[in-house]
Amino acid sequence: MLRFPKFKFPAACMAIACTALAPAVLACTSLLYGDSNNQFYAGRTLELPMELPYKVSYYPAGTTFGSQADKHHVLEFTGQNAFLSIGMPDPVSGDVKVVEGVNEKGLTFSLLAFSSAEGPVDMVDNTQAVLSAIDLGEWTLSQFDTVAEVKEALEEQPVMVTSLLPLGLMKTPFHYALHDATGKSIVIEFANGEKNVIDNPLGVMTNGPEFSWHMTNMNNYTFMSNIDQSKLEINGVKLEQPDSGIATAGLPASNTSVGRFVRAVYYSHFAEKADDADSAITTLSHVMNNFDRPRGITIDNRFRDSIENITAPGVNHNRVYTSEYTTWISLTNLQKRQLYIRTYDSLNYIRFDLDDLTDVEEIRHVELKDVASGPSNATAALNP
Repeated sequence: MLRFPKFKFPAACMAIACTALAPAVLACTSLLYGDSNNQFYAGRTLELPMELPYKVSYYPAGTTFGSQADKHHVLEFTGQNAFLSIGMPDPVSGDVKVVEGVNEKGLTFSLLAFSSAEGPVDMVDNTQAVLSAIDLGEWTLSQFDTVAEVKEALEEQPVMVTSLLPLGLMKTPFHYALHDATGKSIVIEFANGEKNVIDNPLGVMTNGPEFSWHMTNMNNYTFMSNIDQSKLEINGVKLEQPDSGIATAGLPASNTSVGRFVRAVYYSHFAEKADDADSAITTLSHVMNNFDRPRGITIDNRFRDSIENITAPGVNHNRVYTSEYTTWISLTNLQKRQLYIRTYDSLNYIRFDLDDLTDVEEIRHVELKDVASGPSNATAALNP
């Protein structure tokens, strides 16, 4: 078991430890859906073998942030945009780090597990302020309106993949998906010692391998179509499928990152294009149901260290095993700046409306567990 002298090891830190030590036990699926009016909506799931103390947060424009990468000077920046986020407390500073969010211009940010993250070697002078990769959520959502602006800014801004824990342990094992209100998407990925900012025309991201690998793999699915091929005649024998749905037979069935990427492309592309925002959110919720994983569906017996055993109690409460499940799903209306969240223990979504918080001038946090089963409009929890 890892021991960290003079260091408290809270639940949030355990989650990060599981991400780094056992990357197979964290999965996410992020996708972009467009309606018939060329309006855009983002959906994402987060899978873990445990519950964490997630917070829903509001940051007004004018909020000051600071990011420090190792021994470099602190990079300070003041937010130009207000934003909503789902976040997790940092195990050292206590600051809430953005996992998912949307700002007032409709820019979204998603943090997804990427166990092989490897950033550039630190060649930057220590007197220069450098952005820590774990702070990309606050930096992008507070500063920029579009993914094009983020991409341009990252050409100049040094970013380092830093350690999440003291003593240089556990390098930030994530990559990042961003969408904007125009329907453009990028992926920020640190791989093979390089910082890569990549246009994402499919609007889909899961986990490893690298994004470029997923795009190459899509060449194996040129047969994809939502048209059922239900009849076939061979040597006078007429074959007919008695049911509908044969079009999905060629999709990968597994919940692996590779399988989910392909399915996310299929469902986000072929789902019916809704005519209005409410119908679009409903359609997107049905799309995301295809990535909703109950506890116990897959069990990973490779992880037997005490960290995993402590944080992954048995589904039936009688024995301990690691079962990854969908902790929460989020839906985001990029035009209306609305964030919908459904947790594992609920069948219904709650909604946070960024536009209803314009008069709030200070940072607000609310525990996700405290509002997850409350009224459908949960904005009042941030603006009592």
